[in-house]
Amino acid sequence: MAASTFFIPSVNMIGSGCLEEAANTMKQQGLGYALIVTDKVLNNIGVVAQVQQLLAAQQIESCVYDGTHPNPTTLNVKQGLALLQEHRCDCVVSLGGGSPHDCAKGIALLATNGGDIKDYEGVDRSAKPQLPMIAINTTAGTASEMTRFCIITDEARHIKMAIVDKHVTPILSVNDPHLMAGMPKGLTAATGMDALTHAIEAYVSSAANPITDACALKAVTMITESLRDAVADGNNMQARENMAYAQFLAGMAFNNASLGYVHAMAHQLGGFYDLPHGVCNAVLLPHVQEFNTSVCASRLKDVAAAMGLDVTHLNDQQGAAACIAAIRLLAQDVGIPAGLRDLKVKEQDFDTLAANALKDACGFTNPIQATHEQIVAIFRAAM
Repeated sequence: MAASTFFIPSVNMIGSGCLEEAANTMKQQGLGYALIVTDKVLNNIGVVAQVQQLLAAQQIESCVYDGTHPNPTTLNVKQGLALLQEHRCDCVVSLGGGSPHDCAKGIALLATNGGDIKDYEGVDRSAKPQLPMIAINTTAGTASEMTRFCIITDEARHIKMAIVDKHVTPILSVNDPHLMAGMPKGLTAATGMDALTHAIEAYVSSAANPITDACALKAVTMITESLRDAVADGNNMQARENMAYAQFLAGMAFNNASLGYVHAMAHQLGGFYDLPHGVCNAVLLPHVQEFNTSVCASRLKDVAAAMGLDVTHLNDQQGAAACIAAIRLLAQDVGIPAGLRDLKVKEQDFDTLAANALKDACGFTNPIQATHEQIVAIFRAAM
C-alpha cells in the first residue's frame, strides 16, 4: 500500500441545530465580512436571510452572490469574485449544495491566488491557501462542503474542469439536517445517489486505504437504509440526519481515495448537456461497475454485503452481480431515469465525451484503465 495523506476540514459540525454554533465559531475566528455564495432558490425562500441574521447577531456583516448556476460556471466565479473585492470581504460562506460550494471554492481560491480559475484545473496547482471558507450544506449528497474537489464548467469549452486542490478545503463544514427538510424529492434522490456513487467509487479506487474503506462501507449501509425514507418523506428528520452523516462519510472516503470513471464520465455529460450531476452518476454507476467487475468483483461483493444482502454463499462474480442489481433497484425506487436516452444524450457525441472523460482527473484512480472504445461502450450501454 502506498503512503496516503488524509484531507478534511479542521472543524466539522453535524446534527440538528448546529448552524448557530457555526456563526459563533466564525466570530471567534475574528471574521468580520462574509461573501455568501448561494443560489436564487435559497435566497427566495428566506434561508439566506436566516443565515445573514445569525451572522449579524455575531457582528459579522455580509453581502450575497446568488447567481450560482446548477453547474457553476467560470462566469459565476468571476461575478462572485468582483462582489467579494468590492466589499473587501475577509471570508466566504457557501450556502447550498455542491453548486454554491464549488462556486465559492473557486472565488475563495482566486481571492488569494489571483489569475483565472482555468489556471487551477488539475491537481494542487495553487500556491496559497484560499480565503477562509465556511460551507453550510443544504443537500445530502455532494460532500463538497468538506472536500478538496471543485468542479467548474468552462462555458467556452463546454466541459467541467476538475480542480483537486488541498487549498480549496473549507475551514468549517456545517451539516444541519433542518436546512435539508425543504429539499424536493428529485433533489433528495439525485444527491443521495451521488453520495452512494462517492462511496462505491472510493471503495473500488486504486488509492483506497483502510480509513477510506471504513468510511465508504458505513456510508453505503446508511444510504441503503435511509435514502428511500428521506425521498418518501422529506420531513423525516431521522432519515435526513442519517443521510447527512452518510454523505459526509462518503466524502471522507472519496476526498482521500478519489473516484473513478462514473464521475469522469458524468462530468462530461454535465458540461456538455448541462444535466444534473447526481442523476448522471446514478445512471452510469451500475454500468461502470459492470466494467470494473473483471478486476474488483470481491470489492463489489463487500459493497453488496454493506447494502444488506446475504452474500455468504455467493462467489465474487455472483456477489458483484448482486451489488449491481441492488444499485439498480435503489435508483429505480427513488425515481432515477432508467437511461441516458431519457436525458436527451446523443450517440453522435460519444466520441467527444469519451475523449474528455479520459482526461478527467477523477478517472485516474479507477481500478482498471479503459480505452477510448471501452468508455464509448459504457456510454452506449447506459442509454
